[in-house]
Amino acid sequence: MTGVHAPGYPEAAVRDRARQGTAAVFPPVDGYGRQLYGAADAPAGDPSVADDLDAARLVPPIFMPQRLEKLIDLGREPTYDDVELATTIGGFRSPLPVYVSAFGSTRIAQGDAGLAASRQAGRLGIPMVIGENLVPVGGYRRAAGAESPILARLRAYAAQCPPDLGGVVVQQSTEDADSEVWNLVYSDPSVRDLVDSGRLAFELKTGQGAKPGLGGMTVVDAADARRLADRFAVRDVLGADAWLRCATPGTFTEEILRQQVRFMRNNFPRARVWVKFHPGRDVAHAAATAWRAGADAVTVDGAQAGTGWAPRAFLGQVGLPLGECLRRIGRPDGCLLASGRIWEGGRAVRALAAGATAVGLGRAALLAVDTDADAGLVRLVEALALEARLLISALGRYTADALTPDDLWWPGADAVAVPENHPAPIGGRA
Repeated sequence: MTGVHAPGYPEAAVRDRARQGTAAVFPPVDGYGRQLYGAADAPAGDPSVADDLDAARLVPPIFMPQRLEKLIDLGREPTYDDVELATTIGGFRSPLPVYVSAFGSTRIAQGDAGLAASRQAGRLGIPMVIGENLVPVGGYRRAAGAESPILARLRAYAAQCPPDLGGVVVQQSTEDADSEVWNLVYSDPSVRDLVDSGRLAFELKTGQGAKPGLGGMTVVDAADARRLADRFAVRDVLGADAWLRCATPGTFTEEILRQQVRFMRNNFPRARVWVKFHPGRDVAHAAATAWRAGADAVTVDGAQAGTGWAPRAFLGQVGLPLGECLRRIGRPDGCLLASGRIWEGGRAVRALAAGATAVGLGRAALLAVDTDADAGLVRLVEALALEARLLISALGRYTADALTPDDLWWPGADAVAVPENHPAPIGGRA
């Protein structure tokens, strides 16, 4: 050390890389399995993801014809309690426009937190997505009667969910096809009730918000690295007894995506078909392609989304923010699901007004069940639902699907011109 300094430069980050080498490309390994990763984890000095969905404001009108219609229907002035939030999410009936997203952090999701989230999502009657890594890493069946992580989560959800609500969505990427996740679930007698009641879906995962363009990544020890090396790329870039297990994201063109969706519909006719996209610049074209091919739902994971392991550079610098994804898609041709730093009613309602049918809870769901394994997620969703009803009522709407982009004002948007037949504002000109 010579005492050299570089004021105004990210000196600490450079020195960290000089000490750690490739391990510094990722967050600290000792936090894996306990820490949830996302855009806020970008190191100091990285440009942050500016999501204008947070900057957008909900703007209630003064004249509210839909409130008048509700008043006439009820025979009294309507209140926020009269807002109906029930909807259909990717073919599933849900009491709220909310679902539980896939958890990328496998070590957390395959343990008690995953089970707690499954039980509480089932109790709420909202759909739940199970991530693609659970089977390749945790297996499907285990010896001596022990339940595998995926079957434990499926059964925990089904035991709590009312028979006419909700549904489970099992994710698979193209590389995970070797594990035959969908075939195993679809033919499993223990999942038959979900299939028979029309509450099972399969989601084709083409990417994720935390690391657009990359496949899934997990941290494994040396024993698991040896076990998984024949199916995945396993790299010694993290130091200590930690190995990086990498999945490929798969290669997609418009025709490949169409064929994949058709394959899913043909091979699993009793399961709904979902498709998940990372926040790519052509997300509108990709979503339209999936809907035309017959997808029941399209999920867009904004650049601020993520629970799983990801390189630091991706967390703050890669992919479109969720608000921009929604604006590029515009009026959706089918069920559009949005995820990415959703945890309260304001951001959720803005996403719904921008075109989403429902919003997903990822990091928020895991934090909620970690806070209270019995009712944390239930309380979190109840708080979000109350805020949503208050906000939607203030906009003069009384169903979630009545929201429109007119309910949003985006900073920097052009001023709305005053029609010529309107009276001039006081002290000004029309």
